[in-house]
Amino acid sequence: MSATEWYAHKSLGEGLYWIQEKFFESSNRANIWLLRGSHQDVVIDTGLGLRSLPDYINTRGLLGDDPQRKNPILAIATHAHFDHSGGLHQFEQVGVHSAEVDALANGDNFETVTWLSDREIVQAPWPGWRAREYRVNAVQPTHILQEGDVINLGDRQLKVLHMPGHSRGSICLHDGDNKMLFSGDVVYDGAMIDWLPTSRVSDYVSSCERLVGLVDSEQVDQVMPGHYHTFGAKRLHHIASGYIDRAGTCPARFSTFAWRTLAGLALRASNTRGVC
Repeated sequence: MSATEWYAHKSLGEGLYWIQEKFFESSNRANIWLLRGSHQDVVIDTGLGLRSLPDYINTRGLLGDDPQRKNPILAIATHAHFDHSGGLHQFEQVGVHSAEVDALANGDNFETVTWLSDREIVQAPWPGWRAREYRVNAVQPTHILQEGDVINLGDRQLKVLHMPGHSRGSICLHDGDNKMLFSGDVVYDGAMIDWLPTSRVSDYVSSCERLVGLVDSEQVDQVMPGHYHTFGAKRLHHIASGYIDRAGTCPARFSTFAWRTLAGLALRASNTRGVC
């Protein structure tokens, strides 16, 4: 299967494209965002990496034909989990938060929580492909991101917001001028996952408090999440404040503990740490 068959995209205007992996039918299917800039183009999250994302972008002409654009695409992972980082190795420039650099550089499929089943891939990317053989390839990040870093695209800037909780290195990218937030798995319109081995509920509460603050200060109008559909500021406030309210309850604490224990056992059984 070619890259042009594997992916599909939709233009959202002003140089923003929403790309998805058509044959990955799962709640784990991550949104891939391509944002064009006057001097630098950025891909935010890269999916599983089963087919070449750069080939798809180039073949579909999503970068246009600008002879002044000389910088290679910068691929940024909002966090290291497999559904977001699997295609990073296909790019020359790779960015991730400092807390998850080692996980990617070492091909640590425990920390990338690699967990994929055959039923989620409804059409194999090549003959004989099996989910049990899938691993996130090791990649050495070229851009080690920290809270407050600014990624300059030329005509727009993205500010790095370190928002741990779902994972230790989770980030959002904030386009303040356009009041747009690329949120990764920090927040999306679905059940927020705080029970993975490197999740931490107290951090997640703090991150959600920051999200509420962004809405209250009118810094966000639109959210481009890591999964599912886009949504606005009112919905962001509702999701983030709802998590804060639920996180400290006894049922929530027990559920998180139980799921974290099960997830850790399952991931250790299926992935050898440090081996890609």
